[in-house]
Amino acid sequence: MQEPPAAAPATPQPAGLSDEERAALAQKLGYRTIGKDLPEDVTLVQVIKSMPPEVFEINPWRAWSAVGITLVSAAVSLYLISISPWYLLPFAWALAGTAFTGFFVIGHDAGHRAFSKNRLLEDIVGTLMFAPLIYPFEPWRIKHNHHHAHTNKLVEDTAWHPIMPELAATWSSSKRAFWKLALGSPVKCWASIGHWLLWHFDASKFTAKQMPRVLVSWAAVAAFAGLALPALVATTGWAGLVKYWLMPWLGYHFWMSTFTLVHHTAQHIPFKPAESWNAAQAQLAGTVHCDYPWLVEFLCHDISVHVPHHVNSKIPWYNLRAANESLRTNWGQYMTEARFNWRMMKNIFTELHEYDEANNYRPFDAEAERPDAFLEAQRKLLPDSM
Repeated sequence: MQEPPAAAPATPQPAGLSDEERAALAQKLGYRTIGKDLPEDVTLVQVIKSMPPEVFEINPWRAWSAVGITLVSAAVSLYLISISPWYLLPFAWALAGTAFTGFFVIGHDAGHRAFSKNRLLEDIVGTLMFAPLIYPFEPWRIKHNHHHAHTNKLVEDTAWHPIMPELAATWSSSKRAFWKLALGSPVKCWASIGHWLLWHFDASKFTAKQMPRVLVSWAAVAAFAGLALPALVATTGWAGLVKYWLMPWLGYHFWMSTFTLVHHTAQHIPFKPAESWNAAQAQLAGTVHCDYPWLVEFLCHDISVHVPHHVNSKIPWYNLRAANESLRTNWGQYMTEARFNWRMMKNIFTELHEYDEANNYRPFDAEAERPDAFLEAQRKLLPDSM
């Protein structure tokens, strides 16, 4: 029998590494920096109190400016789609998908009660912003808050949890092939579509007390899907539905998946069982900051500045950069940072699949007699640039 594939050697973990060794590990995995382990006695309250109080202040003008930016950018991108020749459509769709992500980020702030001091207004804004994405606001808010309360906690976290080996062992060959494609290739950058469908339209996932608000959100997305989309088909045909809504919607899901993957999926960041989970370690040291091209960050309202958002989700989007600079000043040695790059994404696609107690993640073919041909082809063909 051959040895297990060399494609996924054990990766050194940050604990106990020197600064030089952590720098080498960061280079290997595609990160600018990998932080030291945050001491066990540091609490999340300490981290929150280290930030200036003004980063928690809500500014209605800044909040509504995001609505204006998103409405204008979405309208402009749809106009560009309408006038673009076929060979420029992918660029117009990419712009539209990025602009559509702004709808989500505005609703995201409203769901975290960081948009306004008026709770009813936040519910209305969140519901309306999510409607064009066919995303039910209240079901998302409930499940997303659970993710924040249990970030990187085994079993409990609802976002990008590694697959448990005992579950993978029960899969049929066809099911394994499906998950290998969905989570072991660049298709993973659209995996949020499955999360959207499975987590937000299932009544069994919500309590009786939650259901009235859930039903309102379902009614809102049903109204958009039942009125706006048929109207689009009536005026532009089925091709128009694909051209003006489906392709931008897929672009939105690219960013939805990619942002979340990069923020919460890294070889050196562990998922821990409840008894050893530490909130400060998970939210500060276990969330990745990543820089993207300026236009992406502008249209997506700085959702990529994600570490302060996990330290305290009530920080409005327009204060995230100031909050992040404060965290860098006080806690920077414990933070992981990157610039969006192929090496990091290649590692996420080909190596980070199942939970491994010693190495945090292992690839689907970790225990196979030989490397999986599909994964091995990507290991050889995907770029390795930073």
